[in-house]
Amino acid sequence: MPKLSAGLLLYRIVDDGVEVLLGHPGGPFWARKDDGAWSIPKGEYDPAEDPWAAARREFREEIGFDAPDGPRIDLPPVRQAGGKVVTAFAVLGDLDVTESVSNTFELEWPRGSGRFREFPEIDRVAWLSVDAARVKLLKGQLLLLDGLLERLDQR
Repeated sequence: MPKLSAGLLLYRIVDDGVEVLLGHPGGPFWARKDDGAWSIPKGEYDPAEDPWAAARREFREEIGFDAPDGPRIDLPPVRQAGGKVVTAFAVLGDLDVTESVSNTFELEWPRGSGRFREFPEIDRVAWLSVDAARVKLLKGQLLLLDGLLERLDQR
């Protein structure tokens, strides 16, 4: 059975169109990667858990703010390259994320050194236009943008 992940694609409408909130993964593996590395705030959940509740929990953990209560759009699930299935929900809302603080994880680094370091799950967040998001977002999540735009009739 594939791993399950739930996430929230926060979006806002601006003069130039639609912007989405994305996060760059923290830690040494992602430190030098940018294009094709960003993600929606998301995380794994147990099949018995409600994906909507998991998406809201993960948003809080990774962004440091509660998810807005704006209108929700259920997006079709996507399968990432590693096989993980992402269930995502788009929510209309606007947050000032300049004070965003992510939860952290511990990792042996350098590998095999016996030293453990703490890293943020998300080391930065940004509001990006849809065009910019297409460059930054993981390939496996690009269909989430398409699903959002279809529902907003913005294609």
